[in-house]
Amino acid sequence: MSLAVLASRALCGMHAPEVLVEVHLAQGLPSFTIVGLPDAGVRESRERVRSAILSSGYTFPAGRLTANLAPADIPKESGRFDLPIALGVLLASGQLVLPEKMLRRTLADIIFAGELSLTGALVPVAAPLVIALAAARAGRSSHPASHPILILPMENARLAAAVPGLKVIGASTLREVAGHLDETAELAPVTAAIRSIAELPDEAAANEPPALCLSDVRGQQMACRALEVAASGSHGLLMSGPPGIGKSMLAQRLPGILPPLDENAAIEVAAIHSLRQRTVGFSRKVPMQAPHHSSTAAALIGGGSNPRPGQISLAHHGVLFLDELPEFQRHVLEALREPMETGEIHIARANRSVSYPCRFQLVAAMNPCPCGYLGSTHRVCRCTPEQIERYRARLSGPFLDRLDMLLQLSPPPQGWQQLPPAEPSGIVRQRVAQCRERQLQRQGRLNAQLTPNQMDRFCGTDTQAAQLLARAGVHWGWSARATHRVLRVARTIADMAGAEQIRAADLTEAMSFRQQLAR
Repeated sequence: MSLAVLASRALCGMHAPEVLVEVHLAQGLPSFTIVGLPDAGVRESRERVRSAILSSGYTFPAGRLTANLAPADIPKESGRFDLPIALGVLLASGQLVLPEKMLRRTLADIIFAGELSLTGALVPVAAPLVIALAAARAGRSSHPASHPILILPMENARLAAAVPGLKVIGASTLREVAGHLDETAELAPVTAAIRSIAELPDEAAANEPPALCLSDVRGQQMACRALEVAASGSHGLLMSGPPGIGKSMLAQRLPGILPPLDENAAIEVAAIHSLRQRTVGFSRKVPMQAPHHSSTAAALIGGGSNPRPGQISLAHHGVLFLDELPEFQRHVLEALREPMETGEIHIARANRSVSYPCRFQLVAAMNPCPCGYLGSTHRVCRCTPEQIERYRARLSGPFLDRLDMLLQLSPPPQGWQQLPPAEPSGIVRQRVAQCRERQLQRQGRLNAQLTPNQMDRFCGTDTQAAQLLARAGVHWGWSARATHRVLRVARTIADMAGAEQIRAADLTEAMSFRQQLAR
């Protein structure tokens, strides 16, 4: 045939839209043109494909070759289209002849992605999990009874094979893929690098340090209780207090009391990280990102000329810890407002628009004043009221409204070294897991993610609690959003106690976690 059509995938954020690689061979002066909005990396495929075909023992055709990557309005980047372009050249020139059944399946079910070296070997490509997830979703919607086939370099294939509902075939060279297609040599499906993500230990599979234990904390019982409440409902938490009383210490131990990731979450987390680095692995450990306060908006939420995921997306299904919160630039913090509500970030540029998931739990720490010693028992604060007000004004009202819990930590009492340690993280994690399971069974999501309609259904209060909430909203001047935040926290406290309805005691505790910072 003089025309060959194969399927591949482009990358657009966490999406991998389908791309048809059409290769046409016509008579004329020898030339090789790639069209369809390719970038420099794709245009350089011409030289890699030419050398790989010759090194694999085939002949590069003498004629007018045109490779079209359709649709043409999607930007194409990197070398992942080398493999389908090379196979298209072999098919169009007649050097690769497919059986009739394979010819039918090529257009329908087989997706090719792989970069070629000059020797004809397949080089791993970036984000294989994103490609695999997109192929699996498309296969479930178009062919529910059959699994789509994905052919990747061997190193990528072992990773992509963990995605359910997908048949992954790994190859090491262009010659192997061609032999598999013309049935002169068969490639067996690849088994995943791990049998099941659910079988991984809670800590990561490869040399990850164990999570820090909550039993290291002494003398901060209320803060430990607030941390457990925040973990149980995935609530945002801001801790304020003088330096050295344990704010950062508590925040760093939050991932240790969170349940391990399930299989789908672990795959999503690995897929996001694969967009930033070539080598990734699966882990059930909850991710935690702690960017420095000098981070830019692009580093935190994602961006760049070729948009990449930021820290909030790398913290998907995990914790984002912002230490020294008022030291962040104000416009950087304001950029967090929409992602905190929606769990997704949309980045628009002149030539493309991408979306990344960012369902993170925000935990932040700050000093109560510029010098840090307001409320301290061993040093005197000399900040003026104007300085304190100016310092706290770096955090806008709309930003604070989106935090569920605002906690003022007090210095521990004298002799705190002799106080008993807090409960170990393993015991607290069991209670957190039970509380979260109760929420998922009742409403299908955690309390921090409840919609207004779901709150009407699941956040019922008794008469005393309803009156208390109404009086508190008027007294403190809460917005509707802040009122809902308090009610969500109260729902979590009731779930921790196994109560079906929010009681006045639950609401009182939730209000104490909201109002201390305001005072």
